[in-house]
Amino acid sequence: MIAGRTDLPVLLPFRPGARSAGARRPGRGHALALVSGLVLSIGIGDALAAPGVPSILATLVKWTPLLATGFLLNIAISFIAMAIGTALGTLLGLMQISLFRPVRGFSWAMTQFFRNAPWLVLLFYCMLLLPFEMPIGQAIVPLPAWLKATFGLSLAVMANVSELVRGAVLSIPSGQWESSEALAFSRRQTLWMIILPQCVKRMLPPWMNLYAILVVGTALASIVGVNEAMTLTGDVLAAESRTELLVPMYLYLLLWFFAYCYPIARATVALERRFQVR
Repeated sequence: MIAGRTDLPVLLPFRPGARSAGARRPGRGHALALVSGLVLSIGIGDALAAPGVPSILATLVKWTPLLATGFLLNIAISFIAMAIGTALGTLLGLMQISLFRPVRGFSWAMTQFFRNAPWLVLLFYCMLLLPFEMPIGQAIVPLPAWLKATFGLSLAVMANVSELVRGAVLSIPSGQWESSEALAFSRRQTLWMIILPQCVKRMLPPWMNLYAILVVGTALASIVGVNEAMTLTGDVLAAESRTELLVPMYLYLLLWFFAYCYPIARATVALERRFQVR
């Protein structure tokens, strides 16, 4: 615990059967609604299409391999940004519970700044401020747009993970600290051997929720010129020049994101039930 600080908000333990008011989890009904909307938009689009043009379903199938490459880039961006953000956020979160006030103040300011900054603004700053290439020894290594966008998203992840770590550590009963001190554990040993292992199950469900949000947020990279799924969908619509493809194409892409994020949401619910404090 931080000396002299007792007014900090704490991550409360899960209560059996407790659910936040109005909270809704994605279910089979949402998937059915998306599929129904896609089928309906395909039917309406085919009815409005000019005679002799390929059907919308055939067009979707034709462009699926290209969209798949873009979607794989979205997943790669999410993996790398989550890894970088988790590593930096864990360090920043531990700095927030430091006994040294300057360290706490600096880490708190960093966390609040990046946590409340719009993700798109962070993307633009990283795209414009980071160089296009970096000299490493005698070699010149290019920095592609997707890599700079990944770093921008990792800053937002870092700030949110920092709060997850801080809240999880402060939610551990003070008796754990007192017992470890009585056993002559140092503060570092207490953190790494006693406190943090107990924090993992408290942080895992919200961490998975954050990853699902990040996956959806990777679509913002299309605005800064990254050739991910959203950008390629726009390229497909421009190449086809068919207005009736607009709704089916974007619903098709939306179904991909839902199919990827839905298992994560269900796994999060299962972990919340498993790790809830009884």
